[in-house]
Amino acid sequence: MLMRHPHPVFQFTHAIPYGAVIHNSGVQFVVYSRSATAMRLLLYDNVQDREPSDSIPFDHDSDRLGDVWSLFVPGIGPGQLYHFQAEGPHDPERGYWFDGRARLIDPYAKALAGCFQRSDDGIVRPPKCVVVDDYFDWEGDRHLRRDLSATIIYEMHVRGFTQSKTSGVKHPGTYLGVIEKIPYLQSLGVTAVELMPVHEFPINDIWGNRPRRGNYWGYDPMAFFAPHRGYAVGTEPGCQVVEFKQMVKALHEAGIEVILDVVFNHTCEGNELGPVLSFKGLENHVYYHLANGGSRYCNYSGCGNTINGNHPIVRELIFNCLRHWVHNYHVDGFRFDLASILSRNRHGHLVPNPPLVETIADDPLLADTKIIAEAWDAAGAYQVGSFSDHLRWAEWNGRYRDDVRRFWRGDPGMLGAMATRLCGSSDLYKRTGRPPTCSINFITSHDGFTLNDLVTYKDKHNEANGEGNRDGENNNLSDNYGVEGNTRRQPIRELRTRQIKNMVATLLLSQGVPMIVAGDECRRTQHGNNNAYCQDNEISWFDWRLVRRHGDIVRFVQALIRFRRAQAVVRRTWFLTGKPDGQHNLPDVSWFNPEGGNVDWANADLAMTCLLTATDLPDDPAGTSHHVLLMFNSTPDPREFVVPALVANRRWRLFIDTGSPSPHDIYPDLDGPRLPDHHHVTLTYRSMQVFVAD
Repeated sequence: MLMRHPHPVFQFTHAIPYGAVIHNSGVQFVVYSRSATAMRLLLYDNVQDREPSDSIPFDHDSDRLGDVWSLFVPGIGPGQLYHFQAEGPHDPERGYWFDGRARLIDPYAKALAGCFQRSDDGIVRPPKCVVVDDYFDWEGDRHLRRDLSATIIYEMHVRGFTQSKTSGVKHPGTYLGVIEKIPYLQSLGVTAVELMPVHEFPINDIWGNRPRRGNYWGYDPMAFFAPHRGYAVGTEPGCQVVEFKQMVKALHEAGIEVILDVVFNHTCEGNELGPVLSFKGLENHVYYHLANGGSRYCNYSGCGNTINGNHPIVRELIFNCLRHWVHNYHVDGFRFDLASILSRNRHGHLVPNPPLVETIADDPLLADTKIIAEAWDAAGAYQVGSFSDHLRWAEWNGRYRDDVRRFWRGDPGMLGAMATRLCGSSDLYKRTGRPPTCSINFITSHDGFTLNDLVTYKDKHNEANGEGNRDGENNNLSDNYGVEGNTRRQPIRELRTRQIKNMVATLLLSQGVPMIVAGDECRRTQHGNNNAYCQDNEISWFDWRLVRRHGDIVRFVQALIRFRRAQAVVRRTWFLTGKPDGQHNLPDVSWFNPEGGNVDWANADLAMTCLLTATDLPDDPAGTSHHVLLMFNSTPDPREFVVPALVANRRWRLFIDTGSPSPHDIYPDLDGPRLPDHHHVTLTYRSMQVFVAD
């Protein structure tokens, strides 16, 4: 029988912080709602309980301060399970979705427990909120504060990284499983992991069913402050909080930073056909962009609704959430999914210098973090190069991805674009005084083909998604080089391997910040699926057998990362000028045609030489960086290259030759063969060579 808790003596008058705040003698519950006419707190004894053990009403007069409802409950503490219920106007045509029967997730809940429970009465029973004690013994752990110029990002999915039985870990698919694979991350040399969404999202649907095609990627947020319970080993409510912190602490001990992919652009409540789970039942008008007088949801996210990020209340929530992850979980940065939505004002229009974007960049308590924008959205906004003028905002550089893919595919007219991307995309960032580190360079990401599939498939193959292969990007800038999918034809196999090495080498030798997708270093394949958002299976999981099977690629990537970390010449903090310096009379960058003369950018084919000189490098005070000579041949024919006269008197050693088989494709110790005395080298078709000066 449902107990009616006597109204407690009001002991605390604070209206912030929001959420469940632990005191010595009980817990304070604080929630915002302007339009609610009544509020209740539901308490549960067990995760499996379908009905609350207690329902406590907020007093409209004494428990409400302005638009904030605040209730103290004595005698409870960490581990307590709860929901909110809110009474108010129910008029969907005007955007009001109050339902006094609905169980609501606290927008500031620090953890959720359980899943959606089956409902026969039409009342959605979402996962329960958990009162969480934030204490954790960090043993002196601090943010690593690595400069962006020295950062190498490894994008990965927590579950997919170790879920395969081939991983051999004790705790597959979990935060603790990631800890077990830290030695592998160290062997690669990456400096940061960028975790695909780890804040709460639905495991099953609102009726308690496990969908056949679930949201494996996690881009369907349900509670922004809470780490995903599905990646925990333990089963007790709130255990995911501790396990996530253990993972961060272990990664930091290994010198690896943690960047979170955050989704402040929509929620899993969907549009007007979706359920009432949290925001919709507390203040729908505030939390979402609405249209048609409130009866419809603006869909700038492509996922049914759009968070109203520049409303003061929502802006405060996002801001508090970022601080929460930084200070309670020690995360080192954020990648903002569909970040252009954050640039939309309360009417949905893109505006310059939006308040939320500026606030994130200027907040002193977030000053040690990296902030990265996916500078576009699903409604046509594309702000790569113009998302923000603030020096702290970096961007996923989609132009880099596309131009490098086109160049190595052999598209005509791409030589100049390739040179620009190699040098940090000054066309996008220099005009506003931003450095090349604002460019997060990538060739693949979770969304699209893997690197292996980029050179194996000309078309997407998403049949397993059950949408008739209509989903996913159609324009992939990929090629199969004669056969769609796997082949035994040795020339095609060799070309594909060469192209993978070409693109990896380009990425790790470009100015800017490189991002690698987990598994690209060992040719992970999704068998042509370029939209594996729903594939929680071997299509998406990391197959650890590939690390040994394609050890030549792993070795190639390891050597390149090691070189990049040691050589400031390929990770400058300001743009190259092409002008001679006063000491060595050498330009920081020079361009030549294969004959060693000046490049005719208007008429050149896809072959060139780039000279990077190790002059005036503030990040290399000991002078240990080498001059680097890069030769590119993306034509369909072998080409002879002549070393430019400007540096012909120097002694050069081969570092990379993508046209040669392993182990002669790369010389990790920079002890490769010397450049011939005649200063001529031949590059096979679709290949590159890199030399370093003694």
